[in-house]
Amino acid sequence: MKRHEMGLEIGFKHCDPAGIVFYPRYAEMVNDTVEHWFKHGLGVDFDCLHRVRRIAIPTVKLDFEFKAPSRLGEALISTLIVVATGRSSVALEVDFAGQDKRPRLRAEVTFVFVDMESMKSLEIPSDLKRSIEGYRSAAESCGPD
Repeated sequence: MKRHEMGLEIGFKHCDPAGIVFYPRYAEMVNDTVEHWFKHGLGVDFDCLHRVRRIAIPTVKLDFEFKAPSRLGEALISTLIVVATGRSSVALEVDFAGQDKRPRLRAEVTFVFVDMESMKSLEIPSDLKRSIEGYRSAAESCGPD
């Protein structure tokens, strides 16, 4: 199983007046991680996906478990794995940790491939499905095919 990692620095724009990450900003950071994974892990950037292939991937489920606060100026690492794939959906786990490896947040996110014109679900394109499966967690990929 491959993992996709991305580093990020907590900036002023992420924080509330107390200097800790304002919780809705984590949703943006999760999306940044997914977008980075598509470009650098799967080899398809969002520009190509949306404007050329006319495919969108709206989020249909998002769940956060907060572990510890993150503060202005800290560097975090986000780690993405694929938990499950369906005909048109992908479920991910995205973990954020500090440089000290201390967990900050776990996000569970599910998105669905849709045709941008009809907004109806699409089967995951075969080229992407193969790449996505490489990031699938061991628990989901054991057993007969």
